[in-house]
Amino acid sequence: MQRLLGPPLKALMGSRGLPLLSPRAAPGAQCGCSCGMRLPWKPGRYSTISQVALPSGRGGVSLASKAAERVVGRWLLVCSGTVAGAVILGGVTRLTESGLSMVDWHLIKEMKPPTSQEEWEEEFQKYQQFPEFKILNHNMTLAEFKFIWYMEYSHRMWGRMVGLAYILPAAYFWKKGWLSRGMKGRVLALCGLVCFQGLLGWYMVKSGLEEKPDSYDIPRVSQYRLAAHLGSALVLYCASLWTSLSLLLPQHKLPETRQLLQLRRFAHGTAGLVFLTALSGAFVAGLDAGLVYNSFPKMGDSWIPEDLFTFSPILRNVFENPTMVQFDHRVLAGIVRGLSSPQGITSVTAITVLYFLSRRVPLPRRTRMAAVTLLALAYTQVGLGISTLLMYVPTALAATHQSGSLALLSGALWLMNELRRVPK
Repeated sequence: MQRLLGPPLKALMGSRGLPLLSPRAAPGAQCGCSCGMRLPWKPGRYSTISQVALPSGRGGVSLASKAAERVVGRWLLVCSGTVAGAVILGGVTRLTESGLSMVDWHLIKEMKPPTSQEEWEEEFQKYQQFPEFKILNHNMTLAEFKFIWYMEYSHRMWGRMVGLAYILPAAYFWKKGWLSRGMKGRVLALCGLVCFQGLLGWYMVKSGLEEKPDSYDIPRVSQYRLAAHLGSALVLYCASLWTSLSLLLPQHKLPETRQLLQLRRFAHGTAGLVFLTALSGAFVAGLDAGLVYNSFPKMGDSWIPEDLFTFSPILRNVFENPTMVQFDHRVLAGIVRGLSSPQGITSVTAITVLYFLSRRVPLPRRTRMAAVTLLALAYTQVGLGISTLLMYVPTALAATHQSGSLALLSGALWLMNELRRVPK
């Protein structure tokens, strides 16, 4: 906390620990001298350094506001890290089939886990009333239940920590006046999205607790709600990371050439494709589609499986047919030859083209490093995806693959931030 708050506090305080004050010029008053004069103190005539303009370039730059921007940028960078942790932990919870172990939701009450044998027995009896135990885990012991319960408990507690990481510092910075008018709107939106994310998580869990008398399938949450839950988390992550990078990294003044404009547009499209690929992973997880065809590069004995369109109407196959869901994820990720790819270009191909386009444009060293990093992350992610598929989705490897999607998104955002237009 001292490291975060040090710069703005030093900027707001004088060398002797007193508030640094400057006289406010009276309306119409002018002074041509540059000497330091001691003026008598009068109420309303002085302001903190946050209102003192220091000459820099075309206009004045407030030292305090710049220091505050750095603090806010670091805070949002930490927040994006906590969101990434929540996404990874949520993926592990899904892979270990632990998400339905806690059958109710209380904001404060459930923060205290069971401590006695009687409390654990009571919690286990609640779980036994729902479909997952009756159909899938009817032979589960109390010790096994404790494991999946603690997995879901950890995910929920981490989510609460994410909420506090956003809301408490936001209130503090707002009170201190360290947020600009535009930043206040962003911070409000981010805090609102955090709260919405928690409610959406419980809405998702409820779908897996519902009784379905005519179904003997393995109980699972709705893949639509899972995709919405993951998608909102990714939006929160991207928005926080983008804002922090914009505040922390000095902007390059790049010449607005035709090649740069083309590169910038292509970078935006590639980032969107990476986001879509990551989101499609929610449908793969929701339907256990990673276990349908565990071969590469073909799916079984063919490039295009015969059971892609078994559901009716045809559109249902895109979101509910595990074979089609896995096929789409492969095509979007670029690990299969997308002969019928509706996007016309896959993520890894787009990133490769983006890298070669960046080499044709004179770019600063940091921007080139971002392009190289994105390319390396893309091919690492492809390797992780293939390994996860061939090894029948082991938990550790699948969790690493999910983490790779966040790293890939981060690389795309970093490059986009490097290429952003300098405001005139």
